[in-house]
Amino acid sequence: MQVIEKFADEIIKSGSYKPLDKVYVINKIRALVGDKDEEANDEHCVKQLVDLAVKNKKIPDDITSREVLNDELYDLMTPTPSKVNEIFWQKMQLSPEKATDWFYKLCEDNDYVKKEAIAKNIVFSGVSSKGHGLEITINLSKPEKDPKAIAAAAHATGKKYPQCALCLENEGYLGGYGKNARSNLRIIRMNIGGRSWGFQYSPYAYFNEHCIFLDQKHVPMEINEQTLINLVDIEKQLPAYFVGSNADLPIVGGSMLAHEHYQGGRHVFPMMKAKIKKELKFNKYPNVKAGIVDWPMSDIRLISENSLDIIDLGTQIIKFWDNYSDESRQIIAFKDNKRHHTVTPIMHRDGEKFVLDLVLRDNNVSDEYPLGIFHPHAELWHIKKENIGLIEVMGRAILPGRLKSEMAEVKKYLLGQKNNIAESHLSWANKIKNNNTITEGNVDEILHQALVEIFEEVLQCAGVFKNTEDGEKGWEQFTNDLIKEVD
Repeated sequence: MQVIEKFADEIIKSGSYKPLDKVYVINKIRALVGDKDEEANDEHCVKQLVDLAVKNKKIPDDITSREVLNDELYDLMTPTPSKVNEIFWQKMQLSPEKATDWFYKLCEDNDYVKKEAIAKNIVFSGVSSKGHGLEITINLSKPEKDPKAIAAAAHATGKKYPQCALCLENEGYLGGYGKNARSNLRIIRMNIGGRSWGFQYSPYAYFNEHCIFLDQKHVPMEINEQTLINLVDIEKQLPAYFVGSNADLPIVGGSMLAHEHYQGGRHVFPMMKAKIKKELKFNKYPNVKAGIVDWPMSDIRLISENSLDIIDLGTQIIKFWDNYSDESRQIIAFKDNKRHHTVTPIMHRDGEKFVLDLVLRDNNVSDEYPLGIFHPHAELWHIKKENIGLIEVMGRAILPGRLKSEMAEVKKYLLGQKNNIAESHLSWANKIKNNNTITEGNVDEILHQALVEIFEEVLQCAGVFKNTEDGEKGWEQFTNDLIKEVD
């Protein structure tokens, strides 16, 4: 069968068009790839059609042009946004899981969720010497971002369309050089906290069913009472998903500070499994279990079936932390009239209970730590230099793709083989060598564990109250003052 006709049949089978539309669909495909057809081969139709478009000189042979056409072709087998929303909300009447299962499969089938690229990521887990379960991913599907570029982007004022990668206007956007291809993007419209929001999946998922909730208006990220109201509302609508927000300040925030959004999905992160190590008693909230979590970062957890109590107490904790300073530990709330404190809030459900984690963040810098006092320190930059965002706060490292080839050289070095180890890894590799008897059979396990230990250190750097005797004193002072303020 000719590949254009074969793909037309696939489109009709998907349900986005009917058999009577076949000639029309064939002409839609020809408009994109050219009139010259060829026999279908064993490749997926869309891959073959993109190659055919290059042969027919319909597109230049470059990555961007191929990506744009790929998504245009998949758009033909994707229902319109109105139809997608209609089906999703019909399925929500049956159960949230049926709705999200259907929507996620649609986004995989139409290649919006880039399964092939995601499969390239290296993923493993381990337990650090401190007893914390951690997950490591080496990101080979998406380029890393520079922290200073992220901070600059947060203050960008130039007008463009779509204004950013999270704007609703990306739905169906063609894309091009320097612009994301989004022809096959579909966004579910939701009411969250009394405002119009959207819900979509992430094309380069970092975990199962990685999704994004986005404000339909392009407004900056802000952590406050409304954030907690919104997280509760999402959990009520999609209880099988966790949801959380990156912090709303540079250095400790995510990569998109200019557009209000949250991330969520169907994954249980290591932090969510961590236990409370010290309970906190708030007399005004007898129905809320509260405590400090046994975690490298500084996390206060609130648990209750009463979502209003969680919102109220959580808001008071956020406000108190926003204004709390402990200069002996370099914790400073305001400097030069600039706010330096915020939280990374994360919520999930445990049966009928709402579980809210509030991870305390401080984005101060110093001469010694120009990228951030509570940021990976220089000795760890050979592995991780980028911001510690929501996903990493929860114990899943997103490490740069360069490490795949660099770790291969470290492995050779550890085995005494000819290698091109980067100088930045040499001191670390020597420590590993000195502390282990390394063989072909155990080198991968040893190297994986060494990366787990580095990630533990990265998270410790980002914790404002360290897991040390001095850090415990800092926690005690903070929580005593907080309880007095609340009660």
